[in-house]
Amino acid sequence: MQQRCSKLEIADAEEPLLSLNVTLRDGGRFQPQAMPGFRVMELIRMYGLPIKAECGGVCVCATCHVRIPEHWLSLLPPPSDEEMAKLDEIPDADETSRLACQLIMTDELDGLEIEVQPDSLVPQHWVAG
Repeated sequence: MQQRCSKLEIADAEEPLLSLNVTLRDGGRFQPQAMPGFRVMELIRMYGLPIKAECGGVCVCATCHVRIPEHWLSLLPPPSDEEMAKLDEIPDADETSRLACQLIMTDELDGLEIEVQPDSLVPQHWVAG
């Protein structure tokens, strides 16, 4: 079940928090925390990181493209047909590509590593390289 939480609710949480390791193309690294059930895309946006996520998380825009290191892929549920269709629209998507709006934090994903892809970064944060 997906939960919507604010930073204040997360700060006041009594249960242990899960961490997410976010890397941006420019090398910036962030480690936001969340309660189980939180969508990765919402977590990234809540912490003010520069992801477009134009549709707000309903899997229609593919602007929350992230890559997941291979050692994490087996812990993720497989992408839905809808997510696969959106990933097919991204020219450089590969088998490690996912949409952050379709990833939900669970205890098994504590410490999950993601890299926000340039096509999903707010333009002023994109760094060529």
